[in-house]
Amino acid sequence: MVAIAILGIVAMTSCKKFLNINKDPDRIPADNAPVAQLLTSAQMNLAFEGGSDLFRYATLMAQQMSGQASQPNQTYEYDRYNITGSDENNVWGSIFATTLSDLEIIIKQASVLNAPNFSGVAKILKAYEYSLVVDTWGDVPYSDAQQLDANTAPHYDDDATIYPKLITLLTDAVTEINATTGTMSPGTTSIMYPGSWSSKKANWIKLANTLRLRLLLHYSKKDPAFAVAQLTALINSGTFMASNADNFQMVFNDAANQRNPITQFETSRPNYLFANATMVNLMNAKSDPRRVAYFTPFPWGSTSYKGVTPGDPPTIDYSRIYTFLRGAATGTPVPNANGGITAASLTFSGAAPIRMVTFTEYNFIRAEAALMGAPGDPQAFFTAGITASMQEAGVSAANITTYLAANGTLTGTNAQKLQQIIEEKYVALFGVSVEPWTDWRRTGYPLLTPVSNRISQVTNIPRSFFYAQSEIDLNPNCPGQKPADLQSKIFWDN
Repeated sequence: MVAIAILGIVAMTSCKKFLNINKDPDRIPADNAPVAQLLTSAQMNLAFEGGSDLFRYATLMAQQMSGQASQPNQTYEYDRYNITGSDENNVWGSIFATTLSDLEIIIKQASVLNAPNFSGVAKILKAYEYSLVVDTWGDVPYSDAQQLDANTAPHYDDDATIYPKLITLLTDAVTEINATTGTMSPGTTSIMYPGSWSSKKANWIKLANTLRLRLLLHYSKKDPAFAVAQLTALINSGTFMASNADNFQMVFNDAANQRNPITQFETSRPNYLFANATMVNLMNAKSDPRRVAYFTPFPWGSTSYKGVTPGDPPTIDYSRIYTFLRGAATGTPVPNANGGITAASLTFSGAAPIRMVTFTEYNFIRAEAALMGAPGDPQAFFTAGITASMQEAGVSAANITTYLAANGTLTGTNAQKLQQIIEEKYVALFGVSVEPWTDWRRTGYPLLTPVSNRISQVTNIPRSFFYAQSEIDLNPNCPGQKPADLQSKIFWDN
C-alpha cells in the first residue's frame, strides 16, 4: 500500500509538471541548453546558408552565375533584381531565429558552465554571420537582438557601429579560445575543424584573425588610412591561415540528405542556374584551367565554355555548374542538338565543401592590403592566392606554372594592379557567399554592367537588399522598407 501511495504521489506530481500549459515542452531552456548540440546545429545552419538563398542572391548580383537561361522561375526574376522582402523571409528567419539565437545561447550558457573555449568558437561564428548580415542589409538589429523572450522587437543598429563590435568580438574570442581552464571544449563535437581541441584550436584562432582582416579591408573605400593602420597592427601581431587545410568550410557527404545545398538545389531545380557570361568570358580570355572544375564544357566534349548573357533566348545551351561546387560527377552526359547537356544525365556526389573563408581569400586580402601600404609584397601574395585557388580546383602544377607565366604578374598603376587582384579574387572565390559582391561594391571590379532586362524600378546592380517582409510586418522598431531602387549603400560603400 505504501508503494502504491508513493507511486500515486509521483504520478500526480509528474502529471502536474508535464501538464503545465505555460511552458513550451519543445523549447530547450536557455539556462540549461546542451551547448555541444547547439554548436552542431549552428554550424550546420551556417553551412546551408552558405549555399542557399543568400549565396544565390549574391552570386547573381556579382554575375558569377545566371538565372536567365530558362524562365519563368525564381532565379530568372532574381537575376532581373526582382528580389522582394517576402523572398527574404526564410533566410532572415534562419539567420536570426535559428543560427544567431543558438550561438547566443551557447555564449551565455558557456559562461555558466565555465566553458570559454565553447564561447570563443560561438563568438567567431557570430561575428562571421553578422558580417554577412551587415554586408547584405546594412542597419540591422544587434544590441537588442538575441535576447529571446526578453525582446522580440529589437531596434536596429547603425551598420557603421556594428563592425567595430564584431572586430572586438573576434578579439575576445581569441582570448577565450586560448583559455586553458574550463570544464569542456568543442573538439570532436564541432563539425567545423573537427578533431581534438589541442590540435584544432589554432585553426579557430587563424580564422578569427583572417576574418578580422576581411572586415578591416572592407574599410578600404570609406577610410583607407584607417584600414591600413589597423591591418598593419593586426598583421604584425596575429597568426593567419597558412594553407588550404586551414579553410573555414563545411564538408558534406555522398549520401541522401547529406549532400551540400548547392547540389540539392541543382538536383531539385535543374535549370535554374547556369554559368554567367561575365565570369566565363573572364576565364576564357585567360584560358583558365579552373574551367574544367567550375563548369561543364559547351558544347559537351569540347574545350569551350559558354555563359549566359542577359537577353539570350531561354534554352539550356550553356555551361552548367560542375564538380568544384557539386562534387564528383558520374553518368553519361546526354547532349541536345546544340551541345547543351540535360541536367539529369549527370549525377553529382554533393560532397564538395561549402567554402566560407579560405586561404585563397587570405592571400588576396594580403595582396590588396600590401598594395595600399600594409606589410607584405603584393606580388608574392597575388601569386600565392592564384596558386592556392588552382590547387583547390585540382589544377596540375604544370598548368599552374603556365597560367602564372601568362597572367600572374601585377603591372601598371596601383589602380590597374587592384583590378588584377580583384578580378583574380573574383574567379578564385567562386562559391563563397556574398564576398565577391562586396568586393565589387567597394572596388568597382570586376567591371559589371546591369542586366538589360532588369525591372524598371532598379536601374543599377543592387547595393543592398530589402529587409525581410516579416520584419516590416511584425517588428514595430524596424526602420521601414528600403527604397525600391535597391541602391541604399552599406556604410563602407561610399
